[in-house]
Order: sequence, then C-alpha cells, then structure tokens
Amino acid sequence: MRHAIEVFAVLWLLTLDHHLVLGGFAEDNYPAGVLEDARLTTLQLLQKYKHPSETHEVTTEDKYVLTLHRIPRRGAKPVLLVHGLEDTSSTWLVMGPHSGLGYFLFDNGYDVWMGNVRGNRYSRAHSKLNPNTDRAYWSFSWHEIGMYDLPAMIDGVLEKTGYQKLSYFGHSQGTTSFFVMASSRPEYNAKIHVMSALAPVAFMRHMKAPLLGLARMGINVFGESFELFPHSIILLNQCLSSAGMMKTCLRFYWQIVGKNGEEQNMTMFPVVLGHVPGGCNVKQALHYLQLQSSDRFCQYDYEPRENQRIYGRSSPPEYRLERITAPVALYYGSNDYLSAVEDVQRLAKMLPNVVENHLYKKWNHMDMIWATSARRSIQPRLLSVMQHWESGEGCKVGNTGSPVEEEVTQFTTE
Repeated sequence: MRHAIEVFAVLWLLTLDHHLVLGGFAEDNYPAGVLEDARLTTLQLLQKYKHPSETHEVTTEDKYVLTLHRIPRRGAKPVLLVHGLEDTSSTWLVMGPHSGLGYFLFDNGYDVWMGNVRGNRYSRAHSKLNPNTDRAYWSFSWHEIGMYDLPAMIDGVLEKTGYQKLSYFGHSQGTTSFFVMASSRPEYNAKIHVMSALAPVAFMRHMKAPLLGLARMGINVFGESFELFPHSIILLNQCLSSAGMMKTCLRFYWQIVGKNGEEQNMTMFPVVLGHVPGGCNVKQALHYLQLQSSDRFCQYDYEPRENQRIYGRSSPPEYRLERITAPVALYYGSNDYLSAVEDVQRLAKMLPNVVENHLYKKWNHMDMIWATSARRSIQPRLLSVMQHWESGEGCKVGNTGSPVEEEVTQFTTE
C-alpha cells in the first residue's frame, strides 16, 4: 500500500507541471469512443449520447454557487442524485447509456437532477471568494455540504419543477451529507419520498487503512485548508502511458475502494480516470478520519478550546440520527473498504425508518453505481423501492434487522 501511495503522489505532482499526450498504448488497447468519453464533461456526455441536457445554478445560504446538471423531462417526478468524495455529476453517466443510473432513471420517466457539491470541478464559484486565491473558500467539510448545499439543491429543484417532494439518491459522501441535513435540519425530511443510500457512510470504525495514508499524503502536499487532488486530465494520461502504469493505477484504485474484478468494467476504466478525482477540500477527508478515530458520527473536531468556542463544549456534538424520519433504503457491499458492513449495520440500527437493508456480496465501494451488472441487478431494485414510496403506499416499518444478502450472478457473452 505504501508503494501505491508513493506512486500516486509522484503521478499527481507531475500533473502540476507537465502536459502529456496519450500514446500508442491507449490507442491500441481502448476504443476511441472510450478515450473520448474520458475527456468529455457531464453535459458533453449527455449530448454525445443524444440526451437532453441543462445546467442550473443555486446559491447556498453561505454564498457558494453550485451547479446542477439536468436530464430534463418536463412535468415528470424529480429525482436528485448526489455524488461522493472527489466525484462529480458525471459519476451517474460515465458507464454509458446502457449502464449509468442517470440514464436509467430518465428512461423510466423521471426528471433527473445531478448535483455538484462545493469545491468540485463544476461548483467552484462563490459570491465573494475565489477558490484559486482565497484560502477562506476552503473552510468547509461535508458538514457544510449537508447543512447548506443539499437544502439549496432540494429547494432549487422543487421550485423549478413545482413539486413538493423528490426522491434522493446519494453515493458515499452523498449519503453522509444527507444524514447531516436530515438530522440537523429535520424539516427537510418532509421533502423526501425516499432516500436511497448507496455505500452509506456515517460510522467508520471498520474502514480499511488505505484512505488514511491517502488523506495524510494530501494534507502534507496541500495543507489543511485547501483543495485535495483537483481535477486534472493528466492523471488519465499518466495511467494510460503503458501497461505497467495502468496496472499500478488499477491496483491503487482497488486498494482504496476494495477489489471486485468480476464487476469491474476494464474497458471503461479510462473514463473513470478522466473524471476522477473531481476535486474536494482536505477538510472533508480529515472529517472522515476523525470519525474513524473517535468511533462517533459527529461534527468536526477543532480541538477542545475551539470546540468550546464553536459548540459550547469541549468535544463536537453527535448528529442525532433519530431525527431522520424520511424513509432510508440502504445498499452496500461486503468488500467495501470505505463503507464496512459492520458500520452500515450499526447505522441501520440507529435510523428510525430503514425501509430497505440490502447487502451485495463481493461488491466494493463503487460497484453500487459502476458495476457491470448494475442495469440488471441493483437498478431495477432501486426503481421498485423508489416507486413504492412515491406512490404513498409505504409506511414506517423500522426494518433494522438482518440485511437481505444477494450474490449477483455473472453472465458471460460472446
């Protein structure tokens, strides 16, 4: 693991000063369309694959300007999709029209809104601060994303569509920030039909070690209040420079999210490299590290004296999960290095309205949205559960018992 981190650090430092061009290895081993998708923006992906597309902006209470990408279907029920750490709205599309969740929901009649939280490549604006020159811009963690970004997105979508409620899909940090919002601003529970939590993250006691080294490396490189691994196409170019380099990049990727070669689309991996990392704040990663060391789901720890000033107590307060009354559906994998089964099951026991508790055997952190079998395995289930709760037929069931376990059968095609 140490070797992988050191290689990643070298690769990233190279991106600061050099511009590389894809060579023969990439062209000889990957389809031209895949290499093209790796360099397209979210809107360009939608346009390439003949889907309608729009860009909308909302401004948060603390003056961050956020971009939402939309696959518009006028009059249809809205769904809001929110990405994870170092990711963007493109995560719902990068696997293509026959696999991406964004396309699937649109094809099933929904008005699809894909958010971008503060600090990623699409949401770097502020009414006063410049992210490139003002360190004060980078003073947030995922706490502020939950307190300000998600409410602004939800209110913006509902105002634009005329609906009173929407369905929410969050992946990783997109679940963490939802739990922050729904517990700290509980009035927003009434605006959610159902929250689909993909690889949910709240408690992190059983998180595997790799993220620790990555985050600490980033802190050493960028400092404690600055951007962590901003988006750059150079990482894609480095990984595609040779077969050996690609193997190193893939090995590092698996050491972060967990390895599951059965669900890994090797052909599309360059597209992932072209869109991730998407940019975030070092403080977001630090906040997660604090959760692991404290074994609590709580606000940011500024050390006792600053905590006393901010919170009126020497330790940060915990998020009150019992205040989350919106229906929550949990989907997670047994080989997830970041969202461990034990931690998700602890979360399930503390949430008052868990309506789905589904464990996918062998799946890693990204399989929830990028698995090769996603279109036939998890996506129909996501749709069914969402439609049930949108219909008004659902009721509080408090399903906090043993999860439903599923092992997805792998099909081979000629």
